[in-house]
Amino acid sequence: MKDSCPVLTPAERQYLEIQDRVQQAMLVTIYKAIDDATAQAAAELKSTEWQQEPPPRDYFAAVAHQRLFVLLCGGDTETYEGGNPQLATHILQNGQNISDHYWGNRKAGNP
Repeated sequence: MKDSCPVLTPAERQYLEIQDRVQQAMLVTIYKAIDDATAQAAAELKSTEWQQEPPPRDYFAAVAHQRLFVLLCGGDTETYEGGNPQLATHILQNGQNISDHYWGNRKAGNP
């Protein structure tokens, strides 16, 4: 049996082009917001008596990640209450699958 790629209709192709363009714009906005938060925290902390390094970029990325995770699970992004624990498990498993596939974190027979 031959595997074949379906030929997209013009409407399907247009949908995918729009989805891709909007997704890319969204990601640019998210990345910029993380960079802006990092720079703003550093700038504002300079004018205080704070002696330690400002939060790194990864801190703000982690905050966004946690809030978006809760949003995906249907929970309250301010209180972290509510949400669907089964969906949370599926999302976490998806992350593990990505890690395994792209970075090979699990060796055969080792969880």
